[in-house]
Amino acid sequence: MTRERLQQEKEAFLKYLDGFKGYSPHSVLNYEVSIQQMLDRGEIVEEEGTLKINLMPLRLVIASQKPKTISSKLSAIRSFITYLREQGNTIELRGDESIKVPKALPKPISHDHIMSALQHADPLSSLAITLLYSMGLRISELSNLKEGDITSEWCRVIGKGKKERDIPMIPEVYHQFKAFQASSSSKEYIFEALGKKLSENSLRYILTKAFKDIGLRVTPHQLRHSYATELLNHGARIADVSELLGHASMATTQIYTKLGNALKMDNYLKSHPICQHSGELPC
Repeated sequence: MTRERLQQEKEAFLKYLDGFKGYSPHSVLNYEVSIQQMLDRGEIVEEEGTLKINLMPLRLVIASQKPKTISSKLSAIRSFITYLREQGNTIELRGDESIKVPKALPKPISHDHIMSALQHADPLSSLAITLLYSMGLRISELSNLKEGDITSEWCRVIGKGKKERDIPMIPEVYHQFKAFQASSSSKEYIFEALGKKLSENSLRYILTKAFKDIGLRVTPHQLRHSYATELLNHGARIADVSELLGHASMATTQIYTKLGNALKMDNYLKSHPICQHSGELPC
């Protein structure tokens, strides 16, 4: 299999991710960059009908990058190789050994900070923030949200892999949506400009600016973390939260319970009198 043929297979794989798997444009782009790096830097030879790919030259190039970035690139390449094997190709892959990536706890934004941003935000920014925070949406899901997806009781969300899930609609949020809808020129999607839906990057810019105006650096995904954390801290079942977030596995949701424990410990150390007066304890 020549490099030119691999380029063609790469394009077919990216179309598969976009059209069949329903990956976001951002994810497809990350796959494209990683696979192209493999094609440009990897050692690729074919011997007796077996395609042999050595990733070590590529790993030397990306060795200085963050472990999470390297792991993501290797995962994308392995997915591509799996796709090629499913097409009947015999492939040996070397140098794709995983590296250990430390799991970082998500960083939610406090409820008070979110309320402060909403007080200073314009109607579009306010609704976008509210929808992310009240339903735990991904930014891609917010961009694809249509007016017909929302009723007074539920919101139908199309998540990763085009999987659908229904999220309860809070009455106050629904009223805010209807008020925005009445003053908006949108025809299909909730957030539109010049007859087209706002892109993920446009919405990301709007949201980060709204928080920047009150002196905070916040990403849209942190609002999703805040949603999950608030639900779990107030007694919601982890199975329900996992379903509401659209997680494929409950194990993904488990990280929020670890965050809750970390916050409890932090509050404990700030509150217990022994911790507050540790310098007064006898030796």
